[in-house]
Amino acid sequence: MSSLETQSRNAAAQVISVRPVTLPAPTRGADLQVRITAPAAGGNLAVIVFAHGFGQSMSAGDPLVDHWTANGFVVVQPTFLDSTTLGLTPNDPRYPTIWQTRVDDLEHVIDDLDTIIAAVPGLTGRVDTGRLAAAGHSWGGQSIGMLLGARVIGADGQPGEDRTDKRVKAGVLLSTTGISRGDLTPFAQQNFAFMSPDFTQLTTPSIVIAGDHDQSPLSTRGPDWFTDVYHHSPGAQHLVTLSGGEHTLGGIQDYTSTATTDESPERVDLVRRTTTAFLQKALGISEAAWAEVTASSHEPAGRIDSK
Repeated sequence: MSSLETQSRNAAAQVISVRPVTLPAPTRGADLQVRITAPAAGGNLAVIVFAHGFGQSMSAGDPLVDHWTANGFVVVQPTFLDSTTLGLTPNDPRYPTIWQTRVDDLEHVIDDLDTIIAAVPGLTGRVDTGRLAAAGHSWGGQSIGMLLGARVIGADGQPGEDRTDKRVKAGVLLSTTGISRGDLTPFAQQNFAFMSPDFTQLTTPSIVIAGDHDQSPLSTRGPDWFTDVYHHSPGAQHLVTLSGGEHTLGGIQDYTSTATTDESPERVDLVRRTTTAFLQKALGISEAAWAEVTASSHEPAGRIDSK
């Protein structure tokens, strides 16, 4: 067991998790499977819908999920069609529109929150679904960004469909791809052309987390690409830049993942503390939370900027 996992479990309140909760989705080609994790006690619990990155699943993000639930949040995690657990290939006719299906899946989850909550014994009546946040990592950040107000620039150079969901009151954008100014790599242009966001209508209060060593293979720009949403959206209020952080932000996707290239319990801890405090303030849970987390003038793991 890693030191990060030990710290998290020692600090965590008792939680209960159910998976899969299966939501019928007849037009999707496969039913939508979801994991829900919640504190075993307490009421008026806020909800975070968490979107995983490319190829991952509802099992991703435990270092964050454990911390959020220990601090009184219910976390709901869908598995998207790009997950390696489902085995879709680029030859599947659904593949070109997976980025849109991801947003459809998130809407499906929000629409059916009561059904998902009812899958956890004793949870119904303890959740305040009006306190709803959405968080996402990497491709998940792009998916969540659309619920917050971001739009995709189409072939005509104009912002596409508006998928803003006003039920979402706050956002967490982790390693989220930035604006394309013709600097996507040829591979990205061919396979991920939708990674061309417009952030001007992203007005939902949000926090952005980026690593200052995150060099994406999808862009010819440097790590600043992942800070675009902070600089170009009116809703992004804070930017946490992790010193030495790469795409997995110190290891937020799993406790023991071999995909982590910048393992750092200190970076993960800063992500957990800042996102939790931001959501507590943004959702009206604790006005003092953000002030407390920013009280220190020096964070060895990174820097916090605010507008």
